[in-house]
Amino acid sequence: MPHTTRILAVDDEPVFRFLLERQLREIGYDVLTAADGLQALEILEREPMDLVLSDLVMPRMDGLQLIGSVRKLYPATPIIVITAHGSVESAVEAMRRGAYDYLEKPYDPEDLRITIQRALDYQHVVQENEQIKGLLTERFTFQSIVTVNPAMKQVLELASRVAAARQTTVAVYGESGSGKEVLARAIHFAGMGLPAEFVAVNCAAIPEHLMESELFGHVRGAFTGADRDREGKFSLARKGTILLDEIGDMPLSLQAKLLRVLQERVFERIGSNTPIPVACRVIVATNRSLADLVAAGRFREDLYHRVNVFPLTIPPLWQRKDDIPILSGHILEQLRQHLGKPLPGISPQAMDLMLEYRWPGNVRELRNCLERAAILTDNELIRPGHLGLAGAAPEAGQESAGACATDSSRVNYQLTLPVEELSLDALNEQILGITLERCGGNKSRASQLLKVNRKAFYRT
Repeated sequence: MPHTTRILAVDDEPVFRFLLERQLREIGYDVLTAADGLQALEILEREPMDLVLSDLVMPRMDGLQLIGSVRKLYPATPIIVITAHGSVESAVEAMRRGAYDYLEKPYDPEDLRITIQRALDYQHVVQENEQIKGLLTERFTFQSIVTVNPAMKQVLELASRVAAARQTTVAVYGESGSGKEVLARAIHFAGMGLPAEFVAVNCAAIPEHLMESELFGHVRGAFTGADRDREGKFSLARKGTILLDEIGDMPLSLQAKLLRVLQERVFERIGSNTPIPVACRVIVATNRSLADLVAAGRFREDLYHRVNVFPLTIPPLWQRKDDIPILSGHILEQLRQHLGKPLPGISPQAMDLMLEYRWPGNVRELRNCLERAAILTDNELIRPGHLGLAGAAPEAGQESAGACATDSSRVNYQLTLPVEELSLDALNEQILGITLERCGGNKSRASQLLKVNRKAFYRT
């Protein structure tokens, strides 16, 4: 059943209160009335309202006092005040205390309708923003970065410490797909929170001749085609955070200007001499060694020391394979909600393959791989064939040539051992080694071929 908007109309004049109620009901609202602020509070304490419409001058509790009380009870409920002609100063004070808007008596009924609709639309936008903020905060926090790896835990500990130091420049190093922007956002939300802006700039994706304007903005007429003023990314970040991703690809000509920004905490738009203070935190990220770029003459040494104040290096996924099971579980839970599928889990054979794989695309590749597998599965465990990884074991009945070097129904093992070393254990070791070699090092496939547990290959 659709929700009917409920409005509380508060005024001490009975005739005006009656007319106001009738006008609101004609528009289609459900209306309750109160003769003063105290009576209005009694109603609000029993049941919430979508909007409060109140006079300012009333006995016992006036409109300004009512605004303060409503704000404590329902911070998001919009309040519109109605004031007598010539009392605009009081209406402005009411808005300063939290009223959304005001109307002067006598008012046009159409103005009343439009003002109420605007207030309700504004409330809807605020509620949606709060939901989005909640989702962002839940997604981009240190708690959302799951790990059991000691090295990664240390990175998160250091990041949580620097989050409070808003003026400290942070450098995040890591391979592509390792989660540099995720970590930068976690630092931002931990130190700044919402609604502070987070602005990410990919320095490798912006043409050199546009990068200065992109970062610092320009004024109208600064160059051909500059037909209006434009804010740059540093302005848009305001008191939040700017992430300069892939800073190693920034042209040398612009590196000098960035150095001045970081040293003096001011910048100018192109075509202007007016300094604009930098109030945002600066985080840089790169998948390259800035020290090596300095040695090669492709990155300014003075800028390197300025951005490398607090370096954080995210270990690649192949160095923290102990995180693969917990990361996979975390990603699958997100995919269950996104795809609306039960996704029972990952088979032991598929997990073995994932643990063997090197993951050159890091966590991003892992997420993409599991999303593909989740789409292919139908209420079943994810199997090796669902993953689409190089070296994946074929599904039963779909064995591909060359998956293991067994070209016929018989397998010939030529085993040779010195007599003094001959034993059943030694023969087993040699069989395991030959099988593993024929399967290209794929322990999962070799264990399937020999019908033994994969752990048998840990010694080979």
